[in-house]
Amino acid sequence: MRREQGRTLPSPGLRITHYDPQNGVMIKVEGLTKKYKNFTAVDNISFTVEKGEIFGFLGPNGAGKTTTLRLLTGQLRPTSGKASVCGYDIVKERKKLRENIGVVFEYQNLYTRLSGRLNLDFFRKLYRLPVHRLDEVLEMVQLSDRSKDPVKDYSHGMKQRLLIARALLHRPEVLFLDEPTSGLDPHSANQIRKMILNLSSLGVTVFLTTHYLEEAEYLCGKVAIMDKGHIIALDRTEDLKYRYSSRNINIRLKEDGICNLVVLSIDNKDTGDRLKEYVNSKSLVSIHSEELTLEQVFLKITNPGKL
Repeated sequence: MRREQGRTLPSPGLRITHYDPQNGVMIKVEGLTKKYKNFTAVDNISFTVEKGEIFGFLGPNGAGKTTTLRLLTGQLRPTSGKASVCGYDIVKERKKLRENIGVVFEYQNLYTRLSGRLNLDFFRKLYRLPVHRLDEVLEMVQLSDRSKDPVKDYSHGMKQRLLIARALLHRPEVLFLDEPTSGLDPHSANQIRKMILNLSSLGVTVFLTTHYLEEAEYLCGKVAIMDKGHIIALDRTEDLKYRYSSRNINIRLKEDGICNLVVLSIDNKDTGDRLKEYVNSKSLVSIHSEELTLEQVFLKITNPGKL
């Protein structure tokens, strides 16, 4: 059962008419499969994404990420299985689906001879939105002062922010982002990441594909790792790192000008006493856990035996 209502959120102009999800689920995928003759691009995958969550969908090239994204945005029909986004079936209710999602693909399909504002105005008219909505989204992506400049004079990062503004025009409940910071300089990438975090805080659900594992670790509360059409790992980001990390503590001591490494297992009964001894020692240099980064976990499970 769907219930739609309006609510005002604490951000310039961002007011979402939203679907009230059951159990907080905004994206629900059950046994989704896509085959092309003898090739299976997506093979029986299942997962859920909750409201306001930043969900990382990761995997090497050819894993099936883009096919999955196209299925969930109504651009492809699945061979079998089912999925819903914002409560709408991706096959039976594609019109309603598209009205409630925003999509930013890696390819920057903008009208470069037009200004940023005119680019947005073209889509504003398609959505039949009020003119003031242009100012709201331009302010959100920090392009108000350059909105009248032709897009051909924009930097790569500015173009990417304009694409996000375009995707937000109609106040989507779910935003699909395909490699949103690809090729950006660190400053521009940081601006995009802050925008994603802000949207999440306002209740927008973000489905993110990225090859930057540090970015996924920073942004995503939960990640799925896909390989050869299958989801091979799905968990909260911190839990996934914990599962593959060793339970060791690395202690560096400096004695007679020489640094030595002592490795203690958390599971040993005497570790606490030895750790206390080293902390009180004048020779202590540093103490570190052996927790893996998300990138190390990714490499470990997509290339087993090669680390």
